[in-house]
This record gives sequence, structure tokens and C-alpha cells, in this order.
Amino acid sequence: METNFRSTNIEKMESTTIVNQNTILRSAFSWMTLAMVLTTIAAIAFAFVPQLTAMLLEPTETGFKPTILAYVVMFAPLAFVLAMSFGLNKMSVPVLIGTFVAYSLVNGISFSFIFFVYNIGSIVNVFLSTTALFAVMAIAGYTTKTDLTKLGSILMIGVIGIVIASLINMFMHSSSMDYLISILGVVIFTGLTAYDVQKIKNLGATAEGDVMGRKLGIMGALTLYLDFINLFLFLLRLFGGRKD
Repeated sequence: METNFRSTNIEKMESTTIVNQNTILRSAFSWMTLAMVLTTIAAIAFAFVPQLTAMLLEPTETGFKPTILAYVVMFAPLAFVLAMSFGLNKMSVPVLIGTFVAYSLVNGISFSFIFFVYNIGSIVNVFLSTTALFAVMAIAGYTTKTDLTKLGSILMIGVIGIVIASLINMFMHSSSMDYLISILGVVIFTGLTAYDVQKIKNLGATAEGDVMGRKLGIMGALTLYLDFINLFLFLLRLFGGRKD
């Protein structure tokens, strides 16, 4: 049956578009929340359960050294992100969900190391501050009428810049550069939060089919999760109280 597009009520079309946008956003935030819970549980478990901690650190004559598993969980998250990004069209929804859940758990295991470096009080304070800042920018990204596309492009260039600067600083060991990188990281991922929320909102208006909509919700969750995690880590580097 042919649909007469010209006779379609414009208000009904706009209402449908808004529903699609909100559906994708709700899905993205729901999956992101689940990922954050899993990451937190995994991080706390491997930091405070001796049997699990022993899987990441083994004793030596001078202290402790990372195990093979520790190195695996440090680098595995990147592989998960690449697999999800490049395999979006080929992966089924259950496989994509499984990959995302596995990624959040593995990432949580790698995050257990922050409990060995920073005081738990400062970790909690920075986490709450990150949550508040993330929420403000997410609301800004959802409500603003300004197109943030150009800003997003600039911020992505900034991400590449801080990655390169971080690699260089691995050899220079400059505390001043590390401080500058952390400040730029906070600024960049604060802006990216607003940009990504708007992008996910706009993608919801163009999503075709239930399967693609569900996939976009999961990938949106991955994007927002990465924004939050990076913002948290940069704030922790700036304001986290290290253990003596």
C-alpha cells in the first residue's frame, strides 16, 4: 500500500520523531547505567577481595608486580571497543550486548588499580563530581538548539592531540605536561558529553527498524560510557588524593 506522504499530519510526524529520539536516548542511558554498575562491582571486587586481587598482583622480594591477567585487562578494553565499532553491522543484537557487558566487566577489573593508588574517599568524591558534571552537560546537549557538529569535530581533534601528548609524556615524564593534559582532557570530554548526547538524539530521529534502533542504543551507551570514564579519570588525576 502506498502512503500519501503529503496528507500525513506534520504534528504526528514530529511527535513520532520525538518518540524515536527519546527511545534511543533512554536505551543509551539505560545500557550505560548497567555498564557503570558492572564496572563498579568488578573494580571493587578485584580491589578488596584478596583472592581476586592475587589474580592481578603477585608478590616479589621488593613488593608486587602485575600478572599476565593484569596486562590483558589493561589492553583488552581497546579491543572490545574496536570490535563493537567496526562490527556493528555484522553483530547481532545479543552478540553486541554480550560484547558490551564483557567490556564493562573487563574495564572494571582494570579500574581496580585506582584503589591501590588513590584514597577511597577522594575516589568517591571525584566520582560524584563527575556524575554531577556529566548530568549537567548531558542536559545541555539534549536541550540546546545549537548545532554542536563543528564543536564535536574540534573536540575529536583535541582527543587525538591528548593521546599523542600522553604517548610523548610516557617518555618525558613531565609533571607539568601531565597536569596540562589532564586539564585539557576534562575540558574536551565535558564538551564531548553534550555533543554526543545531541548526536545520539539526532540519530534516534533517523533510525530505521527495531534492530538498528537497539544497536544504536547500545553504541550510544558505549559512547556516553567512554565520555564519563575519561572525564572521571582526568578529574581523578587532577583532584584525587594519592596514598602515601
